[in-house]
Amino acid sequence: MKMKNIIVILLSLLVCNVFAQDDDAQKQALLAQKKADTYVYEANNLIQDDDFISAEMAYRKAVSEQPSSVAGIYNLGSSYIKKGNTDEALYRLEQAAKTATSKSEKHKAFHNIGNVLMENKKCKEAVEAYKNALRNDPSDDETRYNLGLAKICAEQQKDQDQQDQNENDQDNKDNQDQQKDKNQENKEDQENKDNKDQGDDKDDQNKDNQDKGDQDKKDGDDKESDDGKPKDEKDQGEGDEKEQPQQPRKGQMSPQQIKNLLEAMNNQEQKVQEKMNAEKVKGVKIKTEKDW
Repeated sequence: MKMKNIIVILLSLLVCNVFAQDDDAQKQALLAQKKADTYVYEANNLIQDDDFISAEMAYRKAVSEQPSSVAGIYNLGSSYIKKGNTDEALYRLEQAAKTATSKSEKHKAFHNIGNVLMENKKCKEAVEAYKNALRNDPSDDETRYNLGLAKICAEQQKDQDQQDQNENDQDNKDNQDQQKDKNQENKEDQENKDNKDQGDDKDDQNKDNQDKGDQDKKDGDDKESDDGKPKDEKDQGEGDEKEQPQQPRKGQMSPQQIKNLLEAMNNQEQKVQEKMNAEKVKGVKIKTEKDW
């Protein structure tokens, strides 16, 4: 019996402790929410006074006190929009859209996300943001109007992107054609250069052959004497002059012929002389011993 009473008492104390802890947690959450709301209120007043730096600090304190404070996160994102810091504004508004629990809060967050995306020329993404806003509040005409503008902008960007792509493709094709033409020109230039080099080689070879022919001709001329005979034969004739008679030139008599002619003339003259002497002897009468 006593054991049962003890157990009951312990359970009662445990339950009371749990409720007490829950009560403390609720009190702390309410206190944090109250502080966060106070900072948000303070920041809103600072924004109206164009004191952005102080307002930003107050909004940050609100988020620090209550991370789930949608008002603090959303208003901080909106303040960044006014300041022109669209990247930070987009980050805070997306955070608010995830944190928000009511459709009204989600609608506002997605609507402003669409506005930021439109400022950054991200029309396709803005279309999706406005659609999400309308899913949470289909009656908002301003969101619907912005959605229509975003669709037109997205279509224009699509056409522009296609045009840019076509231009890029054409530029790439032109560059390829130019490169192809350049390669062809380089190939032709190389072929012309090779042909020219071959022609120069042939000219050099012909020149060498011509020089060789001229040299051979010169050597041949050097070997011939003034009378048209080879030099070797002339030199040989000069060396053997005592053994072989000199050959007469055309139109001239050789020494042997002259010698023969002189001997013939001498013989002829001697015969004439003998004949004359014989005639003289015939004309003289010879005395004999007896006269018959």
